Amino acid sequence: MDGEEFDQLVSFFDGMARTSWLSSIHKRLKEQSGNWEGAQVLDIGCGTGRLLLKGVEEAEHLTGVDLSSEMIKASQQNFFLHNRAEKSTFLIADAYALPFEEDRFDIALSTCVMFLLPEPEKGLKEMIRVTKPGGTITMLNPSKKMDQMNAFEYSKAHQITGFEQTTLLKWSNVSTRRHRYSEEDMTDLLMHLGATEVINTEVLDGLAMITTAKV
Repeated sequence: MDGEEFDQLVSFFDGMARTSWLSSIHKRLKEQSGNWEGAQVLDIGCGTGRLLLKGVEEAEHLTGVDLSSEMIKASQQNFFLHNRAEKSTFLIADAYALPFEEDRFDIALSTCVMFLLPEPEKGLKEMIRVTKPGGTITMLNPSKKMDQMNAFEYSKAHQITGFEQTTLLKWSNVSTRRHRYSEEDMTDLLMHLGATEVINTEVLDGLAMITTAKV
């Protein structure tokens, strides 16, 4: 998908970010990414900016990039409505070629993005490049267990219905057509790229994982 295709899905992705299942993962991901107090934080594939809003009172500055111009407009609007526009920068950018110098950010985030890329390793290299030595990168990716049947069973077990179920099932469907990772796969890939202290944490009963690594 290109940026224009995502332009048509702003409402869907904004709603998805506010579901109970993804919102709770965002909260956990933020906690595991480290201390945001006074930090420069980047979100690659920021969507409508909901994840960054969770740390707006702590971070020194929040930067979001997305391939979709409409997602960027929605992020800017969300920060404006929260009276925090001055603490944010949102740019149209490709995960393969981030428009930042090396060692720019203390924390770099990516949720539901890297697994979508045809060549995730290129995106991860860029993510690491723009993160300061000693900084952290934190991601959410589907695990090898993620598929539509398992996502449906998870929905039943946790009484997830309606739009919330639809978003989870659609994410699972896309996952089976892109990239899914085991903890070993993700650790080996990040270590190969120069990251250290890789920690993988299961979420959604093992259907996905949060990965945090020092760079």
